[in-house]
Amino acid sequence: MSQSEQKETSEQGAQSSGREQSDVLVNPRAVCKVCKRLYRDPKILPCLHTFCSDCIAQLEPFAVSSRIHRNVPEGGKRDEAPEADRPAVTITVLCPDCDSEVDLPPSGPVGLSTDHLALDEVFAETLETDGPLGCDLCGEGGAGSRCEVCSVNLCEFCCQAHRRQKRTASHSIQALEELKACGRLVRPVLCTLHPGQELRLFCQPCDLPVCLECAATLHRDHRCCPTRDVIDRHGDRIRELVNVHLRPRLERLEESLQKVEASQETLQARVEATANEVRAFARGYASAVEAHCLSLLQRLEELRVQRRNHLHLQGVQLQQALLDIRGGVEFTERLLSCGSDAEILSAKGVTLRRLTSLTERGYDPHPATIAPDDGSSISFMPREPAGEVEGYPVVGVINSKTVDVSRCSIEGEGLQEGTEGQLGHFTLVCRDSAGEQLARGGEHVLVSVVHTEKKNCKVETAVTDNSDGSYSVSYTPQEPGAYSVWVCVKAQHVKGSPFVLNVKRKFRRHRGTFHCCSFCSSGGAKEARCGCPGTMPGGFKGCGHGHKGHPGKPHWSCCGSTTEQSECLPQSVLAAVSPRSHLRTVEL
Repeated sequence: MSQSEQKETSEQGAQSSGREQSDVLVNPRAVCKVCKRLYRDPKILPCLHTFCSDCIAQLEPFAVSSRIHRNVPEGGKRDEAPEADRPAVTITVLCPDCDSEVDLPPSGPVGLSTDHLALDEVFAETLETDGPLGCDLCGEGGAGSRCEVCSVNLCEFCCQAHRRQKRTASHSIQALEELKACGRLVRPVLCTLHPGQELRLFCQPCDLPVCLECAATLHRDHRCCPTRDVIDRHGDRIRELVNVHLRPRLERLEESLQKVEASQETLQARVEATANEVRAFARGYASAVEAHCLSLLQRLEELRVQRRNHLHLQGVQLQQALLDIRGGVEFTERLLSCGSDAEILSAKGVTLRRLTSLTERGYDPHPATIAPDDGSSISFMPREPAGEVEGYPVVGVINSKTVDVSRCSIEGEGLQEGTEGQLGHFTLVCRDSAGEQLARGGEHVLVSVVHTEKKNCKVETAVTDNSDGSYSVSYTPQEPGAYSVWVCVKAQHVKGSPFVLNVKRKFRRHRGTFHCCSFCSSGGAKEARCGCPGTMPGGFKGCGHGHKGHPGKPHWSCCGSTTEQSECLPQSVLAAVSPRSHLRTVEL
């Protein structure tokens, strides 16, 4: 910014203080939202919101951290030679507009990009004031023209002199009245290192617009091109982010927000209708019923507040995402449509970072996934018992719960294991979408138990409604094996259904003589003797189990133990297994 522009800006700040009281500002884009005055050295935060440099410096730090800072030129400040990476303190502040966390450059607000569009709006606003502008050259006459190259206001005498001088004869001079009519001020973007030099070139290695003197000195070894040669490539990248990604998302956010707002109205109407229904039902009762009516209305109000708050949170989230996207899109569209080549390139870096952040990490819900709560689950149940009020039994409750099949659960071990011929049971618990157990019964519950290999083998089941949201299921399988158990509520499988039920064979109690083989059960010890009073002819030699060199009778005729605590296998199974498998309670 030139010295004349700095002087002009300070004058604008003083003028705005007087105009604040009368509240006659017509262009809000020229006013800082923090100090409520015309912009003074406006800077662009990473979230694409603009504030005065002094206002940004006065923001309270949200967080302070040390990071490795690369000395990369930014904001038009260029070093002659890059230094080594060094740790720097990074200050994070909250944007006063969108409440986003933004990092300030190590150099402070001065390192942020200047919002040249805001400066244009400030100057255009000054043209709307009643008082005439003074001449920036002589300071005496009233300014009627402005040189767009020198960015100075000129009186009639200085305007003629400006045109007669050889150095300024080719400059474009426009009447201030014409600038007021067009509403758009085209200003050259000047170099901060070389006042008076316009940024006409673009250094590709440094990714910065530069002036002719910068290109000849600081960037003499870099490839610098005219801004008009590179504006299309960089502008197309910005347009692609807006048109392909952010503009469709903006429309989806608007549609989702409309759905939430419509649901809020529907919820309010639903609650009011239910309240009227409650009041109509309560008119026929005495004082006890009237007290019950008031309690019902209180409960209904709690539901309305609870669900309204939930919808409000949804709306706030969508509104914030919409504001972020809209702010980025509007800023970018205005930059592309109103900004000059140098202005676009000057704000390109912060704009691309913000648009990329919104594209990759922004909230982007699909309209089909937005299903706001419109209160359809809220209903009045006039015939439902509600206990007693002042000693009188009353009926009528507010029901806000519906069964959510995906949240229903199964309790009890009878769903995984069972025994042949024995009663098995488990419990089905119906829950709502919040995972809370329903306080009533009456749901249509279907339970089917079918053998997986014998399809014609079905087990009859009994379902008992406990009237508290739980259902007891009992069954008695007659054959062992694997069964498929279907548990359905409202013709829908609960979570995990169909389940696998394993039914084990039931072993009969031993009621006769239990036989043993001392030699086999002791691992071949010749001195081992059976714990029962029976004897085996020939000792271990009479085993008959095929021990080498020891033929004899089968072991189940060796003794006469009558131990009833043992379980006996059928003889057909006993003959096929190891002799040690059925010696469970006989002591050796």
